[in-house]
Amino acid sequence: MMNRILIADPKKCTGCQLCELACALQQATPANPAKPRINIVNWQDSGFFLPVMCQHCDDPPCMAVCPRKAIYRDDRLGHVTVDYDLCVSCQKCAAVCPFGAIGFDPDYARVYKCDLCLGEPRCVKYCPYQALAFVNADAIAYPRMRLSAQRIAPSCLKHGK
Repeated sequence: MMNRILIADPKKCTGCQLCELACALQQATPANPAKPRINIVNWQDSGFFLPVMCQHCDDPPCMAVCPRKAIYRDDRLGHVTVDYDLCVSCQKCAAVCPFGAIGFDPDYARVYKCDLCLGEPRCVKYCPYQALAFVNADAIAYPRMRLSAQRIAPSCLKHGK
């Protein structure tokens, strides 16, 4: 399984939206700039921009709520994806996503979400400010998050869950 994650650095993001455009051109059929799988949240008064995308959660609520089991984890790539042959477009997955990372395409009556471009995210490739990165999960060190996790669920960390 691929152990890589897509991360965003809001300190580097300028809100140029090239990542959105690259994503929509790659993913939407036909290409539609209004339907990216990544979205830039813009706090205009502060000049703060935050790229928001699917986090491919360890325990995805979208997968748990899907009545047809159409959302699953791809064992080869490690990302959470949608099987459109099973999906009935109920949009329950979009309703429970804590990141708002699942959209609905009314033209095709189906949900859509980031699939990491099957291992080569275009948003990363075309971000001119390197605000996005696709990196090995093991290389990321979040000392404060890790400390909090150890206090809350030490047994999970010991067992690699």
